[in-house]
Amino acid sequence: MTSNGRLLAPPISIRTAVSHSMGEPSTGTDMSQSSQQEPSSSDVEVCPLDIPEHSLSLQVPSSPTTRSIGGDTLRSRSDSFNSTAFSTADTARSRASSDVRTLRSRFEGDELTAEEALKPDKTNEKDFEVADNPFAYSPGQLNKLLHPKSLAAYRALGGIQGLEKGLQTDLVAGLSVDETSISRKVTFEEAALAPNAKKHQEHGPVIDQNVMVTDHEVNGQYHDRKRVFSDNRLPNKKSVSIWKLFWNAANDKVLIILTIAAVISLALGIYEAVGQTPPPGEGPSVDWIEGLAIEVAVVIVILVTGLNDYRREKQFVALNAKKEDRQVKAVRSGKSVMISVFDVMVGDVLHLESGDSLPADGILIGGHGIRCDESSATGESDAMKKTGGYEVWQRIEDGTATSKLDPFIISGSKVLEGVGTYLVTSVGVNSGFGKVMMSLQTDNEDTPLQAKLSRMAGWIGFLGTSAAGLLFFILLFRFVGGLPSNTATPAVKGSQFLDILIVAITIIVVAVPEGLPVAVTLALSFATKKMLKENNLVRHLRACETMGNATTICSDKTGTLTQNKMTVVAGTIGSAIRFDRMAEADDEERRRFRFASAFERLSPAVRSILLQSCAINSTAFEGEEEGKFTFIGSKTETAILTMAKEQLGMGPVAEERAGVEVVQLIPFDSDRKCMGVVIRLASGIYRLLVKGAAEILLEEATAELVDPFSESVQICELSKESRTAVTASINDFATQSLRTIALLYKDFQQWPPVGARTLEDDRSMAMFEDIFHDMTFLGVVGIQDPLRDGVTKAVKQCQDAGVVVRMVTGDNVVTATAIATQCGIKTENGLVMEGPKFRQLSDEKMDDILPHLQVLARSSPDDKRILVSRLKHLGETVAVTGDGTNDGPALKLSDVGFSMGIAGTEVAKEASAIILMDDNFSSIVKAIMWGRSVNDAVAKFLQFQITVNITAVILAFVSAVSSPEMHSVLSAVQLLWVNLIMDTFAALALATDPPTEKILDRKPAPKSAPLITTNMWKMIIGQTIYQLAVTMVLYFAGSAILGYAKSDKTLQTELATMVFNTFVWMQIFNQFNNRRLDNKLNIFEGVHRNWFFIAISMIMVAGQIMIIFVGGAAFQIKRIDGTQWAICILCALPCLAWAIVLRCIPDKYAAYVFHIAGTIWFFFYRPTIKVLSFIFKPVAVAWRAIFAPTKRFSKRAAARVLHRKSQTNGKAREDEETGLEMTKTNSTSTPQTPVRDTPVTTPNVMVSPPPPPITLTAA
Repeated sequence: MTSNGRLLAPPISIRTAVSHSMGEPSTGTDMSQSSQQEPSSSDVEVCPLDIPEHSLSLQVPSSPTTRSIGGDTLRSRSDSFNSTAFSTADTARSRASSDVRTLRSRFEGDELTAEEALKPDKTNEKDFEVADNPFAYSPGQLNKLLHPKSLAAYRALGGIQGLEKGLQTDLVAGLSVDETSISRKVTFEEAALAPNAKKHQEHGPVIDQNVMVTDHEVNGQYHDRKRVFSDNRLPNKKSVSIWKLFWNAANDKVLIILTIAAVISLALGIYEAVGQTPPPGEGPSVDWIEGLAIEVAVVIVILVTGLNDYRREKQFVALNAKKEDRQVKAVRSGKSVMISVFDVMVGDVLHLESGDSLPADGILIGGHGIRCDESSATGESDAMKKTGGYEVWQRIEDGTATSKLDPFIISGSKVLEGVGTYLVTSVGVNSGFGKVMMSLQTDNEDTPLQAKLSRMAGWIGFLGTSAAGLLFFILLFRFVGGLPSNTATPAVKGSQFLDILIVAITIIVVAVPEGLPVAVTLALSFATKKMLKENNLVRHLRACETMGNATTICSDKTGTLTQNKMTVVAGTIGSAIRFDRMAEADDEERRRFRFASAFERLSPAVRSILLQSCAINSTAFEGEEEGKFTFIGSKTETAILTMAKEQLGMGPVAEERAGVEVVQLIPFDSDRKCMGVVIRLASGIYRLLVKGAAEILLEEATAELVDPFSESVQICELSKESRTAVTASINDFATQSLRTIALLYKDFQQWPPVGARTLEDDRSMAMFEDIFHDMTFLGVVGIQDPLRDGVTKAVKQCQDAGVVVRMVTGDNVVTATAIATQCGIKTENGLVMEGPKFRQLSDEKMDDILPHLQVLARSSPDDKRILVSRLKHLGETVAVTGDGTNDGPALKLSDVGFSMGIAGTEVAKEASAIILMDDNFSSIVKAIMWGRSVNDAVAKFLQFQITVNITAVILAFVSAVSSPEMHSVLSAVQLLWVNLIMDTFAALALATDPPTEKILDRKPAPKSAPLITTNMWKMIIGQTIYQLAVTMVLYFAGSAILGYAKSDKTLQTELATMVFNTFVWMQIFNQFNNRRLDNKLNIFEGVHRNWFFIAISMIMVAGQIMIIFVGGAAFQIKRIDGTQWAICILCALPCLAWAIVLRCIPDKYAAYVFHIAGTIWFFFYRPTIKVLSFIFKPVAVAWRAIFAPTKRFSKRAAARVLHRKSQTNGKAREDEETGLEMTKTNSTSTPQTPVRDTPVTTPNVMVSPPPPPITLTAA
């Protein structure tokens, strides 16, 4: 629903009386006429059953004695909540009148004066001071209501009517949508005395149904409310500034050491160029250029890394803002509207119903059977029963109030059951939930894939660092050994030593693959942004990568596989009369009628009972959606209401319900598969109306409605033949994929009935199990819900991708099987079971049938949870869809939980990892594709980077050791450029390949699958061999092949340039090879759709060309001619053809070779590691000793930068934390509810994991 969609009435009309045991009708002055004629006692004919005669007419309460519109006074549903509270309070007062003279209130804080109850704490005095406040109350005074819960503060503020007056709102019509600034000021005294002014008012205000709700956005809407009370947004966790990200990138230990070495090299180079006379015939020394170039390269690396991190931070901030937004139902200008949770204001009237997550603090206006789970806010695990604000005030006035009365609504709590409305008193940072969330804002956790890659990066970095250390010591020994014969100046000798150190450090820079975790983060941020466009809102990043390896999906039926656009198309009245929308003519003999014809023949008495079952026993209501009139609520209920409107002549739902006294509401329960309501008729008879799953309700029926076309209501015993006929009709409807809903009723002489148990906390409410028996069967309706377009294709795609789709539904077996067959879920050998039978199976038997189970019908949320648990036990990666509050455990337990963005409750959404914005199963397929795309992107980058790592380290190592000057063929600046290609450009290019449907042609990877598969090892090792062979031949034999004299330094520099150029171009071409992870040959497939890849590749090509032409002394290269360029390209280009050869090698043969190689590797690896550990242990100690001052300097510098901000915000944070501590005080202070506060501590422990094993598996 759009945010500006208007809803015409709240969901339910409730008028609860505390005691109905006498069965006397309440009296009133004016009796408005019911819209439908009620069956009278003379109209009821009873055969064989002994059912007492009674009047079946509805009691109609008195109309409000306020303004009328067009002669008829109309009340909103929420007005009935208000009058409910009055009637309840009146009864309570009369019941307690005998004790009121001797028994006073016993609630905590009763002895406090208004000033004491609202006294500010030292930590929040500023919340009590608001300049130019037009409202009677400040945010601090309103906070005294709930922090902790205080009836004394409630009394001091004038109760619910005082809050209405003081907040300048209306408990029925809500805030005006045209409100901007408020000109009239209400004083505290005026608001506190408001209940006395309304003491004799029996009813709440009347809604003007002709009021127009402004469609356009009002400039400055609720300006004063926002200024005084703030809005319902929490300040975003301060994101890391770009300068801080640059600073973090610059704090890399290796880069710091490289920078220091480069500075020293630059200083020595300048000294050589300026302070020393060059030899005859040579110009000034240009060694300083290398030091400067390294510094520039380090700055570029820091800038690129910081900008990359900044872009990623911004994407996740935008995603988190979208994740927190949702729609809530509010009453504004007398109309129910859907608004963003961020737009909730103090003074708003909000609807609440089962499954809601409450967005703000407030006071309950009225409702029925409301219980809340406040464990997340108070730690109290029990369901808290809520009492309407009117009743609580009346009890306080009567002196019968106790501390058990609880009208307080706490933000962040969950509504477990019931419906009602409440007045918002605190929002955003002023609400209890907001204060807690502000203190708990944390950074995003690493996903499992990021953690794995971090460990692998550490392992690869360790090997590269070991190689760099070994190179350093080899060159150092050679340098020291050559000192006696070295005739260079001390400055030159120092420069030579620094060259050795710089090359070794640069190899470490290249070897440490810090781009691995960055690659997965880039892939996740890119994927989540694209998934949102395809109706998948990712709440937890780990779900994105996990979904790619899902092996089974447990899907709901309604709304996910079907369109959730329900229509009643067939049904029965009693057991004999059957109607069908598709029938062409009436068949009197078989009692089969056209849809309209059957309802036209109904007697007024039968029509009235059916209308009660449809209109009163429903939580749906009227509204507007996208400018069109419609019913809002459960699609099953809206379908029945539509039938009632079109066939039974139902008027506006609000009018139908306004004349009915609801005594007890039985919310829908997924275990018993039904809902009910008890109403009081004008005769004093109490009628229980129940609707729900047809085959289940039929078991509780003992009587049926017969001959509905006769003038009187005729009830007879439900015979065996009739029961069989009804069962046959239900099965017939089910085979047509129709959902079957039965309608039952039963009349009682008093309420609660004699012999029925009552609820412990409300003796006026009967236990449903004790009254739900011996019911009268009214009929069955068959509701059609067509399949979604494309769902059959989506199911087929999942099955082809190796993902098993199972349907878990509450429908009966026949309906579920029919739908599953249409979708393609149910196959010939597939198993269908009912939930009650499934849950009785032993674990062993359950595990045996699960591979064949395709449909679980008549299932409860607990059955779904058991199913998920056993599937995970079998090693499956399970995805689950859910929309109800009770689906929360299954959603939490699954590997990936999908909640419904349209039909889902807030509890289900919070328990899920991904929200389906369109409730469509096809969107789950998109999630699988993007999940696999993330995993593929990381694998592509991993394959690319390890290839470059191995090649660059070996090439630099061998060339430096073999060189007489101890110089690597790849200089430090050249290696930094290669590192930039690896860690940033390639990550951006390979992480942004969008998925195609062909990605679903393979099976999901099991949980035990290694990061590097056999096929990846084959490509890594194969490309490494080719690249090393080409570069080594060019380096060692290039002079002989090309005829370059080794004494000619210019030609040797050109040859070194060709080696560097060839090496970089092989990486550019190999980047295309890595776009495929399988053995297929088309590496250019879909490349035209990834403009990011094309752009990054062009940047790499342009950068390399520019370096060769203008790099000069900075890169220690020389411009090469066309022939040399051709040699470089022709040497690099065959790596594409070589990849084809590698892909033609079967993976099983490669796995066998790698197994032998791995055995040999570990045979030498383990002793070598022990030796290196022994050698480098003192080096590591020295390293830490050298680096410690630098670390301390960095921390001190950062502290100085943030010092002023810390001083400014330090006291505010301390006040906030102090304000969150809730302790129990003595009786002379404001009563407080103790809350156990368990601090969360994170140990600062760094653990170095062992290197992961190399696992070889065939792809």
